[in-house]
Amino acid sequence: MYQLDSDYEIEEKKELYDYQQGDIDAIFERIDNAPHNHHLLYQLPTGGGKTVIFSEIVRRYIEKHDKKVVVLTHRIELCKQTSKMLKTFGVKNKIVNSKIKELPDQHEYSCFVAMVETLKNRLNDEKLLIDNVGLVIIDEAHYNSFRKLLSLFENSFILGVTATPLSSNIGLPMYENYNELIVGDTIQSLIDQGFLAKATTYSYDVGLTTLKVGINGDYTVKSSDELYTNMIMQEKLLHSYTEKSLGKKTLIFNNGINTSLYVYETFKEAGYPIKHLDNTHNSEERKEILHWFKKTPDAILTSVGILTTGFDEPTVETIILNRATKSLTLYFQMIGRGSRKLPNKDSFTVIDLGNNAARFGLWNEPVNWQHIFKSPEFYLENLRDDSEIELHFKYVMPNELRLKFSKSENIIFDVELEHKIVISKNLRSKVVLENSIEQHAAMCVDNTNTLQEAKSLAKELLPDIECRVKRFSYCLSQCSKNYREWLVEDYKLKLVLLIGKKYREKIMSED
Repeated sequence: MYQLDSDYEIEEKKELYDYQQGDIDAIFERIDNAPHNHHLLYQLPTGGGKTVIFSEIVRRYIEKHDKKVVVLTHRIELCKQTSKMLKTFGVKNKIVNSKIKELPDQHEYSCFVAMVETLKNRLNDEKLLIDNVGLVIIDEAHYNSFRKLLSLFENSFILGVTATPLSSNIGLPMYENYNELIVGDTIQSLIDQGFLAKATTYSYDVGLTTLKVGINGDYTVKSSDELYTNMIMQEKLLHSYTEKSLGKKTLIFNNGINTSLYVYETFKEAGYPIKHLDNTHNSEERKEILHWFKKTPDAILTSVGILTTGFDEPTVETIILNRATKSLTLYFQMIGRGSRKLPNKDSFTVIDLGNNAARFGLWNEPVNWQHIFKSPEFYLENLRDDSEIELHFKYVMPNELRLKFSKSENIIFDVELEHKIVISKNLRSKVVLENSIEQHAAMCVDNTNTLQEAKSLAKELLPDIECRVKRFSYCLSQCSKNYREWLVEDYKLKLVLLIGKKYREKIMSED
């Protein structure tokens, strides 16, 4: 467990690393040589120090040019963090928030930090005008709210910074607003250099066929709540925590408030220290909960969306993705919350309960950001869909259940291989299921002493049965969901009948 001393405060370092200095030089080469209204996008992974980098860019730009700088963010927390970081670089700046209606003192500042919506409203009121702006920096540039202000800075150099140069709206690709992309160091490179913690990912197969995709291109909250609040998923979540993260400071991401509240009740009932946080909490409640999370070594915090950006807690040891997402940006943001290093922390755990690693690849795998920037539609269209991912699911019997079949040497049944053998012999496809039922029945009879015990043990094979039937259905050219469900029920009935037959044979043999 990793806990900060009570008097230890996290401070952003002013020191620039070699990779940061190199990126700053590359950006200034464009600022100095590209047209004055050039639009440049810069990518760097979460934890790589984007705020440090653009703070140094602001300092150097003001020093070299007799023009002002505007830094745009999309959340008030980021405004405050950015303003504080700029001050550590010696940049005197002013936050333009909802309380500021005019700027009579604007000539006292060379840098202004503002939320996109706030600045748009003030400029539309025509009561606030920031003149002589030479550089505009857009933090979290993959969001689309900044587009509303581009026309107001037609003569300024635009620098967008993001960890994921993929627009949050597929209908508004980033290449329409930026002329080029500069890509920084990779996640793996930053891990190798000791700047980011290494992630170990554990994926638990989850059937997502019931999820629906909304107009924003991601899974809907309603369908996610229906899946992730059911008893099976709650048990899977609790099992994954106790198996891979017991006693570690854990951050759980959910897609809906209902799911997060269910998670809270499940862990609370199990006796684990947990709190729930969502955007309905006021600032004082949020502050109190985050303080508790920071100071409690084995704390569990279940949340909805609110902690994906603008939240930095280096002592997090485990990230649980208790949701599925089709957003590459969100995937990186969630895992990035655990990637900060500490003197006694160089690794963290990721528990994936949404097939996200299968969809996007592991967090530290290389990504062709130039390709994604130039052809986002092609990238998104070629993401693995849920049916393809689930095709490769392999059922693994839990250890406690495997012990109940200790007398059975082999419990594995390769459906695809069996199907090939059956077809090669010109037999009916359903012979595959008949052979599978034969194996399951033998397992139940061999490891029990009574017929009732065998039937009871057969019920615990349901996850294995469902997996075998699903894989069998993939072997068929066409198979509807209703037919697959019928196959499962038929399998269970035939299994019970065969167990009865084998027990009668067993008793007769003994007599």
